[in-house]
Amino acid sequence: MIGQTISHYKILEKLGGGGMGVVYKAEDTKLKRTVALKFLPPDLTRDDEAKDRFIHEAQAASALQHNNICNIHDIDESDDGRIFIVMDCYEGDTLRSRIAKSPRLPDGSYKGGQELRIEDATDIAIQIAQGLQKAHEKGIVHRDIKPANIIITKDGVVKILDFGLAKLAGQARLTKTGSTVGTAAYMSPEQARGEDVDHRTDIWSLGVVLYEMITGRLPFKSDYDQAMVYLILNEEPQPMTSVRSDVPPGLQSVVTKAIRKDQDGRYQTVTEMLIDLKSLGDLPRDETSRKQPPIERKQSSIAVLPFANLSADPENEYFSDGMSEEIINALTKVNGLHVVARTSSFAFKGKNEDIREIGKKLHVEHVLEGSVRKAGNRLRITAQLIKIADGYHLWSERFDQPMDDVFAIQDEISLSIVDKLKVTLLEDEKGALAKRSTENLEAYNLLLQGRYSLNKVTRESLQLAIERFQEAICVSPDYAQAYAEMAFAYHVLGFMDYLPPKEVYPKAKALALKAIEIDPTTAEAHVVLATVKLFYDWDWEGAESAFRRAIELNPSNVHARVHYAYCLLFLGRMNESLVELTTAKSIDPLSDPVHLGIVLLRMGRLEEARDRFKKSTESKPEYANPLWLLGHVDVLEGRYEEGLSEIRRALSLSGNNAIILAGFGWSNAMVGKRDEALKVLDELRERSARECIRPCLSAKIYSALGENDLAFEWLERAYEGHDASLAAILNDESLIGLHQDPRFDELLRRMNLKR
Repeated sequence: MIGQTISHYKILEKLGGGGMGVVYKAEDTKLKRTVALKFLPPDLTRDDEAKDRFIHEAQAASALQHNNICNIHDIDESDDGRIFIVMDCYEGDTLRSRIAKSPRLPDGSYKGGQELRIEDATDIAIQIAQGLQKAHEKGIVHRDIKPANIIITKDGVVKILDFGLAKLAGQARLTKTGSTVGTAAYMSPEQARGEDVDHRTDIWSLGVVLYEMITGRLPFKSDYDQAMVYLILNEEPQPMTSVRSDVPPGLQSVVTKAIRKDQDGRYQTVTEMLIDLKSLGDLPRDETSRKQPPIERKQSSIAVLPFANLSADPENEYFSDGMSEEIINALTKVNGLHVVARTSSFAFKGKNEDIREIGKKLHVEHVLEGSVRKAGNRLRITAQLIKIADGYHLWSERFDQPMDDVFAIQDEISLSIVDKLKVTLLEDEKGALAKRSTENLEAYNLLLQGRYSLNKVTRESLQLAIERFQEAICVSPDYAQAYAEMAFAYHVLGFMDYLPPKEVYPKAKALALKAIEIDPTTAEAHVVLATVKLFYDWDWEGAESAFRRAIELNPSNVHARVHYAYCLLFLGRMNESLVELTTAKSIDPLSDPVHLGIVLLRMGRLEEARDRFKKSTESKPEYANPLWLLGHVDVLEGRYEEGLSEIRRALSLSGNNAIILAGFGWSNAMVGKRDEALKVLDELRERSARECIRPCLSAKIYSALGENDLAFEWLERAYEGHDASLAAILNDESLIGLHQDPRFDELLRRMNLKR
């Protein structure tokens, strides 16, 4: 073929080929331009179906005019009857070769972090999505999106090739029923089954391509196509974060949603996926911005330890704690700066531990420590920024100023940290760093007092916190943060079963909405709104949207991450839940692994769940919750006496907590100790006359006893009372005995859930 002239095209060289065609570089002798010719392979010239599909490629693609789609100029036939398409010829690499250029990992797979950075991979995915968006608008489905069909030009423009498998909406199928068309590794489940496909199959394939760009490996990998198809239909891929630690959680969520096996669970349009990809950060939005190099953001890490209270009055501890928390909250607004969550930093409060050991335990490079002395209207604040590696003080300062200057002091400390860590501040971050909900010192002081009480999490302290927040609002009626934190206090009162859900959750919701009305960027208010939608309203879409908004506003908000993980768990999206918990753990390294254990338990990975609960009990032997969960797993695995013994000890540690007591009753029912289970039911019933006892607890025990009518009677009470435990109904192993009863699906329907 090389050197031949076909029609008015002189063949220059072979560029490549695949199952549906061989491509040559050629000179258009009429128009004096370089083009690419794609020929149907000779062995397929007698295959009418392949020939029709090849012609269909030209017809479909020629109707598309878009910067991210290969331009088709003509379709022609050689003298010997071979059909070919004339299209643009691009200088550049295929995405397949770009991925292959990344260095290999020890297991032979490719690492996507060198040649192909995360921002590059995301930009490529955005451009592919833009091309598909145009095709889908015209009713065209590509059906073979893969790295070999993507060209990246020398200018960095992505071009989608090969619409040979495209299908115009409404056009008759070109393939036989039950047959598959495409490349096995990138096929959607419905495509692998040989079913009719729509535009959502391209969304799946794009998700697979993005996964491969980021990790250097396929989400479903086998040497044999049939085995690969089995994996696509039946297995879940590893989260990208298990392969590559720097994957942003938002990007993991996009990929997870794109490659859901259920078409209805996927993005319903590529436009939705495109919006989420573009919202991940400072990513290119158009051709002009795409060519500009991204701003280099230095990644530094810091833990802000609780400032020591050196005041004569120990009651001023609320103020020293508050100073630390305010600095933490300010620093979390800076991209490129990893800030450890309050709960992990405050684990060292009152401890005289070596600063290097603290840094090692918190996985940070720097620590900020300090002290506060408050006397009347005067403040003396000291602060030191220390580099963990050598103990060197990068910055230190002492402030002797009136209370009126407290906001300026906080700003100076935060800005000095950012400066010394050499983190580049963007314009919007400069404003966010100094932003606060009030300039009223009295209201601010009341907020800190309320937050100090809220963190104690007793019924009395929560009530006191609410009083202080209310006083702050009276002094400063537009204090969004006070509304948000009072909303959170009401949520905790309900979640801890101190007060009935119907008494507290509507108040929490109203307060959260008020905070958002005053300041839509109040992340804590969105967290509370999301938790109310999750545990009280059973508004799953609303909850997910609010959680994602909260995380967008403050990616370091651990409450948002953990509760969002539970939202995903309740919806059966286990891998996504694990991703959120993994991210939360990186922010809050000393957090209890019990949350991860619960997700693993619900996934049926009992041995792994047991390891997490055991680790939790070893590190915090005074905690009852992981101990009873450890016993729960032992019962599920058939270690009955060991499990019951652990739950008894957990009951003793907890002071006879109702949830653990119900777990003891359920376990006794499961091992055939009916009388013991009935005793627990009697105790729960008696206690419900004087305290908040979740009806769902009794339903679980009746289910284990095989008393389905009574179980559903108590589930109905749980539904009427908006029992928070009911949110987990879809995958709670304690209720599995009810799954075959039609009443179970009816209850799911009323809760806006489906299996």
